[in-house]
Amino acid sequence: MSIAISMNRPYYGWIVVLACFLGSFVIFGLSYSFGVFLERMATDFARSRGVTTIAFGVQTLLLYVGAVLVGVFVDRLGTRRMLAVGTVVLCLGLLWTSVATSWLTVVLAYGVVTGFGMSIVYVVAYATVPRWFDRRAGFAGGVASAGLGAGMLVVAPAATALIDRVGWRSSFLVLAGVVAVLLLVATLLIRDEPTAEPVPAGEFPRSRGGEATPNGGQRSTRTQPSLRAQFGEICAVARSPSFGLVFVGWILIYTTMYIVFVHLVVHASDIGLSRTAGATALALIGGANAIGRVGIGYASDYVGRVRVFAGCSTVMGVSTLALPALETTTALLGFALVFGLAYGGNGALLAPLTSDLFGRENLNAVFGLVSGAFALSGLTAPFLAGVGYDVLGTYTPAFVSAGLAAVVGAAAIIAAKRLEAT
Repeated sequence: MSIAISMNRPYYGWIVVLACFLGSFVIFGLSYSFGVFLERMATDFARSRGVTTIAFGVQTLLLYVGAVLVGVFVDRLGTRRMLAVGTVVLCLGLLWTSVATSWLTVVLAYGVVTGFGMSIVYVVAYATVPRWFDRRAGFAGGVASAGLGAGMLVVAPAATALIDRVGWRSSFLVLAGVVAVLLLVATLLIRDEPTAEPVPAGEFPRSRGGEATPNGGQRSTRTQPSLRAQFGEICAVARSPSFGLVFVGWILIYTTMYIVFVHLVVHASDIGLSRTAGATALALIGGANAIGRVGIGYASDYVGRVRVFAGCSTVMGVSTLALPALETTTALLGFALVFGLAYGGNGALLAPLTSDLFGRENLNAVFGLVSGAFALSGLTAPFLAGVGYDVLGTYTPAFVSAGLAAVVGAAAIIAAKRLEAT
């Protein structure tokens, strides 16, 4: 059977990339726009900034801890079915948040329910693309995950305008409707892997006489393992030293991201800049992020994914270290551009890096497991930064600590690659 792709029939993998783009647009456009809701929600519920960020921390915890369990079920039940479930849960969480009458209800609705819905969408959006691409995995993953940057670019300013016009509660209602439409489209487009699709020549390794597929050159004959056997395979990966280094590295690297995304808008206001300047900087991070994911993701296929990931992580750390010294709108926007490009570069490589280091078998589950690092970072970093501000009246210690942590995390990723190579 020929594997050539007809000019009239593009490779369906790019349609899957579009579906995953929509998924990442939704979950991270929503999650990383929390900073524009922070001040209004803190005022309405009479909470400090540190306490208010608990809702975001719980959401992040559920997003990534839920991904550990969700990944197993996506592997077993399929992406489309699970994405439909995630859409329903996420929309219910947003609707419940809009009518919350107590802070505990916000934590349950926005933190727990919305976070669990996001975890399903997250695993599908990030771990599906490597099943369709190998040679161009960095580029395809970059395009798919560029939805994160596009979501930040669109959702944060849109939410700011909505809040000013109709309040934060009605804004969540509007967002729930938009989410439902976008994820319905993604659900209709998504597929698991190209078991019955023609694959472009050279995309995956080919065995002699076999047809190019994402399973080493031949149609996979591996039967679905029992749940117990699958759990054993996943545990074997999790016990490896390289997995531990990646897990710790991601915790350290992404402290910068969570502190910046949650506290940048209010930090801008604290240093005498307008709230709009902070929201614009957050949106610029999103725009630069999208560009970085596509451009740097493409380059990583030729330069080396681990090398690019570590380099971008280091830039994230160094730029965050410099943030306390930036006191003008121009300087803040310059930081946003550099940080956004660097975060886009390493964000594009999360799933391809996982696949490169630990293989494609049980990829959804393994990716969900290592993503638990985001749960720990997202739960603790914004909260500690908020508490630090409440006590010290400044974000400087938080920015400096996060920047140094990211540099150490980049070194851990390089060490993990060297372990896998031996």
